[in-house]
Amino acid sequence: MTSDIASVSLPGGERIPALGQGTWEMGEQRSRRAAEIDALRCGVELGMTLIDTAEMYGDGATESLLGEALAGLRDKVFLVSKVYPHNASRRGVIAACEQSLKRLKTDRLDLYLLHWRGSVPLAETVDAFEALRRAGKIRHWGVSNFDTDDMEELVATAGGDACATNQILYNVARRGPEFDLLPWLAARGMPAMAYSPVDHARLPKRSPLDDIADARGVSVFQIALAWVLGKPGVCAIPKAARVEHVRDNQLASQLRLEAGELAALDAYFKPPRGKRPLEML
Repeated sequence: MTSDIASVSLPGGERIPALGQGTWEMGEQRSRRAAEIDALRCGVELGMTLIDTAEMYGDGATESLLGEALAGLRDKVFLVSKVYPHNASRRGVIAACEQSLKRLKTDRLDLYLLHWRGSVPLAETVDAFEALRRAGKIRHWGVSNFDTDDMEELVATAGGDACATNQILYNVARRGPEFDLLPWLAARGMPAMAYSPVDHARLPKRSPLDDIADARGVSVFQIALAWVLGKPGVCAIPKAARVEHVRDNQLASQLRLEAGELAALDAYFKPPRGKRPLEML
């Protein structure tokens, strides 16, 4: 396994890869199943051992795909899944986790996240997460799509300061979290987990990303991913459903953008000057 992928630290000190693998929309088409499994297994062997999924993805089909793909590899992987907000009650979280474990063919999750905030009180969800942790069903828990005020409320909740991460939409074209959310997380030693780090392939048709990519002989998506990976305290979970794309992502992790390149990107994709509501996909 390649070991030169950088890492980020969880609040308790455990280190996880800064570059992982996302799985949104995988496992939904039988014709793509073999290629997706090959891609996931290739990523693990290249050191991209952080893998993110959710019960929502494909109504469980993605977790089932992962259960098959990780046969013989589970102990190498830091496995993340997410619970629906409508399952976020104390009983609902525990039942949903059990179903995810069955689909994933494992006895524990390394990290379990609340997918986004719903109507269930945070205290009840935290209580369920802590019960799962005591039972050995999960090792860490966290949240997804929480803005700064949500995080403030969470850590003020009994047990809420055990939150390990916040998974958010963050990339060079969507920089709102830089104003207050990312500094808030950094001050507490809590990494951000960036989903859609290449904006779900919706980057502008022409931008400084193209100029930098052309000069370096790589793709626009590799430059966009390298930009995210260059941010301290941030890990990225791009989806790659084919082996060649997995290898492209791994190569992007070796790119280091220079000051002039970063300045050109800042001039086009301007950092926020004020608070923006957290975006989500």
